[in-house]
Amino acid sequence: MTTHTRIRPFNTKQTYPEQKLDNDLCQAVVARGTMIFLRGQIAQDLDTRESLHAGDPGKQAEKAMSNIKMLLEEAGGEMSHICRVVVYVTDIRYREAVYQEMGKWLKGVFPVSTGLVVPALARPEWVVEIEATAVIPDA
Repeated sequence: MTTHTRIRPFNTKQTYPEQKLDNDLCQAVVARGTMIFLRGQIAQDLDTRESLHAGDPGKQAEKAMSNIKMLLEEAGGEMSHICRVVVYVTDIRYREAVYQEMGKWLKGVFPVSTGLVVPALARPEWVVEIEATAVIPDA
């Protein structure tokens, strides 16, 4: 069961059949509650600030999603509260690995998603950054 009203849910298997993706997304989310805006997350240990998995977009996406989960929980939320994600990659060829990993974390959530290819992120070893917005539903 999804937490918020998801408009026109779909899976990327149908939208991008030429890519090996399995992401549950939708066209719009209607949410009411307490908003959580997360800074874009990268492959960094939030306690030590150490950069991890240099050059590996899939592993970097995994760490970014792990950070998102941890921060949402610290804010009183959970992954099912995510309404929107924005994904930044530094090379279009990283998209498939990043979305495959992201899809594991967002299975059944159906957020809206925007993906961008950018020339660089804040550090040269970072190749993916994922930003999330969530809404904790009113009780």
